[in-house]
Amino acid sequence: QQQLVESGGGLVQPGGSLRLSCLASGFTLDIYAIAWFRQAPGKEREGVACISARDGGTKYAMSAEGRFTISIDDAKNATYLQMNNLKSEDTAVYYCATDVGWGTCSLSPLQFEYWGRGTLVTVSE
Repeated sequence: QQQLVESGGGLVQPGGSLRLSCLASGFTLDIYAIAWFRQAPGKEREGVACISARDGGTKYAMSAEGRFTISIDDAKNATYLQMNNLKSEDTAVYYCATDVGWGTCSLSPLQFEYWGRGTLVTVSE
């Protein structure tokens, strides 16, 4: 059974950093595209960053460009999202997701089939 489990969320002050982790079990990530999405209260789910385990290609939302870095650790079967210079508008529940195995990056949630349950990030004084 494919499972994704996020961790690493928490409360951080503006300008601070967090590193989110997404651990996969029941399958290996090597052919998938893995993305991080977020959803703030009252807003739609939006794509933040994506990485292709097939070729290492990445894609970032404009809001994440230059501040967030997505990476993958094949040995640990995990994906990470390093978030720096956090802002209050980054406050949301962050989810990781994988596609069905095409391995092509997208920031559209429609492309992604398997989802974790999310981890809450709160950026506040």
